[in-house]
Amino acid sequence: MTPHLADTPVLTTDRLTLRAPAPQDWPAFSAFLSTPRSQFVRDGELDEGRKWRAFGHLIGHWVMRGFGMFIFTAKGADKVLGMAGPWFPAGWPEREIGWLVWAAETEGKGFACEAATAARAYAFRDLGWDTAVSYIAPENTRSIALAERMGASRDDNAAHPGGDKPCYVYRHPKPEART
Repeated sequence: MTPHLADTPVLTTDRLTLRAPAPQDWPAFSAFLSTPRSQFVRDGELDEGRKWRAFGHLIGHWVMRGFGMFIFTAKGADKVLGMAGPWFPAGWPEREIGWLVWAAETEGKGFACEAATAARAYAFRDLGWDTAVSYIAPENTRSIALAERMGASRDDNAAHPGGDKPCYVYRHPKPEART
């Protein structure tokens, strides 16, 4: 038997399935964290132990909060394309909608936007959130463009969890404010 998170939702979009992280996602996650693509979500190079703990954080967030990042795949496929979802680790000032595309070959195809939009709808509708932000490194121009594409706008007065690291806060519109 392969252990899995019980009672976690599965979301679907036109092209994607969003599900909770599972043990079979570990190799793809570890590989992603070994690439420069992960520069905005890690501090320096990560050894195997730190990668393992980061993956445990993804799974543990579901257990501790009852929600977390969804792994997204193409419908009917097993290959992980990335993750997106509601996120609120201890010590963060606000609840976040986050996203990551793990494989370079899937970038630029709208998967992150599709997954993040579905995850945001879930957070507002099913979790009852009335606000959400995305924390984005100023150099992460692709994520800034995606946040703006989703209708989020920069909130320079909002706190961020970055400590001394620069971070932009993008505030997402409430569902009734979206067009």
